[in-house]
Amino acid sequence: MDTMLASAPTFPVPTPAPAFRDTVADWMRQFQDWLCQQLEEADGLARFQEDAWQHHGGGGGRSRVITNGNILEKGGVNFSAVSGTMSEQAARVLLMPNPEYFATGVSVVQHPGSPMVPISHMNVRYFEAGNGEAWFGGGLDLTPIYVDVEQARWFHEQIAEVCQRHDTTYYTRFKEWADEYFFITHRQETRGIGGIFFDRLTVGKHGDREALFAFVREVGEVYGRTYTELMRRNAALSFTDQQKKWQLVRRGRYAEFNLAIDRGTKFGLETGGRTESILMSLPPQCEWHYNLQPEPGSPEAATQTWLRKGVDWLATHPSV
Repeated sequence: MDTMLASAPTFPVPTPAPAFRDTVADWMRQFQDWLCQQLEEADGLARFQEDAWQHHGGGGGRSRVITNGNILEKGGVNFSAVSGTMSEQAARVLLMPNPEYFATGVSVVQHPGSPMVPISHMNVRYFEAGNGEAWFGGGLDLTPIYVDVEQARWFHEQIAEVCQRHDTTYYTRFKEWADEYFFITHRQETRGIGGIFFDRLTVGKHGDREALFAFVREVGEVYGRTYTELMRRNAALSFTDQQKKWQLVRRGRYAEFNLAIDRGTKFGLETGGRTESILMSLPPQCEWHYNLQPEPGSPEAATQTWLRKGVDWLATHPSV
């Protein structure tokens, strides 16, 4: 697959603010603007609608949702910068060193109408606890309805290049972490072809704040550039009713993960976040069929074989 990406708007550069948390939050807000612009241009029809909200503890956010586009049936790009004090139980569940918190981030999920265009997810975030501990987290992953091995390898190559620029161990560590995290335990299958996932990159312990912040910014950028390219590459591909039905089944698995396993969903609900924004990640339509098994030798069965941990997507010929 050609590694040249389509031209895009200038990526936002952070502007220093009086407090580091404000610098990060300002950049997150600008990143939301940049990413929405990229997605709108790639879709070519729909525009994001914004819903601004306030958090009961302090701060708030902007939820942006796009629907019924040329490519995107439903998608969201949510920004938040909130503070408060969570319950002791919630702090224990979320492994918070102190119940007081500040959190800012951007969370993204895109559900295309065509089963030929993958579902995508990206999240970048920054936390501060009341005891002064601060850390970054995030990741991105891809959920193709039908796995295209060449595109899967290209996607991972782009991520690996970003990781390599910051730490030679990042890609291997964070790719393995993604395999573990984006795993539907009750199905014993991965949500898709993975990507990277990282949490609690702690300021001081894992690097200085500027270096960690720079890495997180590049994670956001590589998502925007790679996913809009995949939208453009696959949008015009034809598909059958059978392929659309398979998409609805795979969307159901996506919903299962987000409702039963995803930590971001749990954090938002535990801290009294806006329910509509938290559940933005769910697909507009999905289906469940009792004990549905793909026909042996079918494209659906072929995709199912890739939904496992440990695939070396950087290999010239990834092994089934």
